[in-house]
Amino acid sequence: METNPRLVPIYTTRGDLGGLLSYPYIFNRQGEWIGWVTNDRKVFSVHGHYVGYLTNDPRILRKVSEGFDQLRRQSPPAPPPVRYPPSVPLAPMMPELIQGTIDVLEEAPELMPSLDEGELREDMD
Repeated sequence: METNPRLVPIYTTRGDLGGLLSYPYIFNRQGEWIGWVTNDRKVFSVHGHYVGYLTNDPRILRKVSEGFDQLRRQSPPAPPPVRYPPSVPLAPMMPELIQGTIDVLEEAPELMPSLDEGELREDMD
């Protein structure tokens, strides 16, 4: 039986499970690939659009005023499917967000659709 690589829970500011990180891939709670993280902790959607940054908590945050100057990036090859663990640790106490910062998985999950969802995907011509 094949085992998952190390899976790191990604939480929301409220302490809910928002997804899983299997570096560099990010998966939603349904196990669908929704993005990836770079070495400098920038987070991009599966469609290559800048989403925000990964914190040490870990959460995916975004400054409301940033990202407009980020170039679209080529997505890495699709990862193998991930199997969710039966349980994950409880979220740590999350510090409050500073003004002008949002929790992407809580306040703007549409920025991280799966491959076959979202208005920002490539046209299927």
